[in-house]
Amino acid sequence: MSDSFYVPVGDGVWQATVHTAGPWDSSAQHGGPPSALLGRAMLRCQPRPDMMITRFTCEILRAIPVGEITVAARVARPGRSVELLEATASAGGREVARATAWRVLRTACPTVESRYPVPPPLPADPPGADDRAGVSKGWSDGYMSAMEWRPVVGGVAVPGPATVWMRMRYPLVPDEEPAPLERVLVAADSGNGASWELDISRWLFINPELTVHLHRDPVGEWVCLDAETAITSGGAGLATCRLFDLDGPLGVSAQSLFIAPRS
Repeated sequence: MSDSFYVPVGDGVWQATVHTAGPWDSSAQHGGPPSALLGRAMLRCQPRPDMMITRFTCEILRAIPVGEITVAARVARPGRSVELLEATASAGGREVARATAWRVLRTACPTVESRYPVPPPLPADPPGADDRAGVSKGWSDGYMSAMEWRPVVGGVAVPGPATVWMRMRYPLVPDEEPAPLERVLVAADSGNGASWELDISRWLFINPELTVHLHRDPVGEWVCLDAETAITSGGAGLATCRLFDLDGPLGVSAQSLFIAPRS
């Protein structure tokens, strides 16, 4: 088994490993790893150490196969203070995901402390068998086991709002320490899975997009999702998260959801 989410093939082509497999279909990737791979490409696109990415959106255009994908990034709108980045992922000659991100110039502005409550501390030990409890509840494995889960409230094994600490068990790509942004993007796409409200065996609640807003640089391996899902009759839902690391609040994320009976 590979010890990373992706292995390089060459010229921007990456082979997705079993660790990317999503919960609904073992042949399709979870949205977190490809979002992180697109974020990685953006960080390496005409890099600006004097800037930070403050908003990232990934549009999942179709199922992303657990296979070869080609990733490319560009500066769509250059600027001295604000820049717009774009990145794409393609498979089999078709675009499967498209991402945009704003990066802004770092300045000497003062810090205004967040008024979000401090999240519960990281549990000292993993929850043993419950670490992968979502698999037995109807999820497919792959990504589920590639992440370490330490639930504080709720979690993938039970319905309702959840507060869950997460970290990657493997690097995104071989022999490379994941960037803090990559760690956040891998985890943030789990908001709907952590805070599910409908029976997984009977319902789909799939997100066609992920949007993450950050007000500071993330630090460390651990990311905390304080997640909840709202669903209204008619087929739409919204999963939202407050995001934390061990230093405190760092941003928010949201996923629009398609809700439908599961065949």
